[in-house]
Amino acid sequence: MIIGLPKETKDQELRVGITPDGVETLIKNGHRVLVEQNAGVGSGIPNDSYEKVGAELIQKPEALFSASELIVKVKEFQLYECELLHPGLTSFSFLSLGASPKLAEALLKSRITAIAYETVEMADGSLPILKPMSALTGRLAVDAATHYLKGPQGGSGKLLSSVSGADSVKVVILGAGTAGFHAAELALNMGAQVTVLSRGKQRLGQLQESLNNHPKLKIANSSSKQIGEVVELADVVIGAIRDAGGSVPKLVSRSMVQSMQKGSVIIDACIDQGGCIETSRETTLSDPVYVEEGVIHYCVRNMPGAVPRTATEALVNVSLPYIKLLADKGVKDALATDTSLSIGLNVDNGRLVNPSVSKALGMS
Repeated sequence: MIIGLPKETKDQELRVGITPDGVETLIKNGHRVLVEQNAGVGSGIPNDSYEKVGAELIQKPEALFSASELIVKVKEFQLYECELLHPGLTSFSFLSLGASPKLAEALLKSRITAIAYETVEMADGSLPILKPMSALTGRLAVDAATHYLKGPQGGSGKLLSSVSGADSVKVVILGAGTAGFHAAELALNMGAQVTVLSRGKQRLGQLQESLNNHPKLKIANSSSKQIGEVVELADVVIGAIRDAGGSVPKLVSRSMVQSMQKGSVIIDACIDQGGCIETSRETTLSDPVYVEEGVIHYCVRNMPGAVPRTATEALVNVSLPYIKLLADKGVKDALATDTSLSIGLNVDNGRLVNPSVSKALGMS
C-alpha cells in the first residue's frame, strides 16, 4: 500500500501522524511511505530521519495526496485540503465531524473512506487512540489555567499551586473521563480545591477511588442546579465531557459565567465537539484566549499540539497497530476483521456510517 504522511495544516499543529520507527516498520512490511517535506520538523523529527528508513520525501501536498492510497494525519482536514481528496482514498485521523457539518459535507462529496481516531472503540467502550490525547488535554488544561490566572495575563491574580496562608484556588471540572481525571489529579497535586461533576455515578466513584479519596476532592452529580452553584464560586472551570463522535450539550449557561468572579478562567477542552459552555467559541494556539463576561476563555481545539514531541510519541504508540492493520490487510479486510476499527469508520464512499455522528448532524 502507498501511505501518505502530509504536513499538518491546522494553526500551530506541529504533530505528525507516524514517527520514523513506525515508517520503518511499514516499509519492512512491503509498503511505500511518502512523507511531505518538513512534516515532522515541528515534532523534532528532521527530514533525513524519514529518508534513512526508506521513506520518499515529497515536496508538494498535491503530489502526495494524488499518489497515496492511505493518508495518515493527526487533525481533521481543513476545507481547502478536501480539494486534494479523490475517490478510493482512505484517511485515518481525528475528525470530530459531529461538530463540523461543512467538513462532513466535503468528505461525503469527495467519496473517500474516512476513519476517525476518536471513534475507534473497544468492546468495553474505551477509546484507545483518543485516550492518551485526552490525558494530555486534561493536564494541559490545568497548565493553561495556571498561566491565565496570573495578573499580567488579565487573570484574578491567584496562584493555582497552594501556598501557606492563602486560600486554595477552586477548580471545577465537568466530566470524570480520562481528561477530567488527569486534570483533577494535576490540580490536586498542585494544592487546588477540586470539584468534579459528572452524570456517571460509577465514573465519579472510580475517579475518587483512583485519587485515593483526596481530602481536597469533591464529587457531585452534574445537575444544572449543582453546576450553577459550584461555577459561581470557581476560579477555574474545565469542560472535559465527551460524546462519542457527536456534539456535547451546553452545561454552563451565560448567566452562570456572569456569576463568576472577574478574571476567572474557563478552559473548554471539549470545544472540538462544540463546547460545553454557552460562551465558548473556538480559538487557536496562535490566539488562544478571549474575555467574555469578564472571564478569560481558552477554547483551543488541538491542545496537545502545544507539546508536539510528547503528543506525537503518545499518539503513534496507539495508532500504529491500526495503521499496520489497514496497510497489511487492506482497508476492506481490516474493517471486517477488527470491530474497534470498524466503529471508527465515519464516512464511506459518499455515505455517513457512524450512528453518533449521523445523529449529531441530524442525518440519522
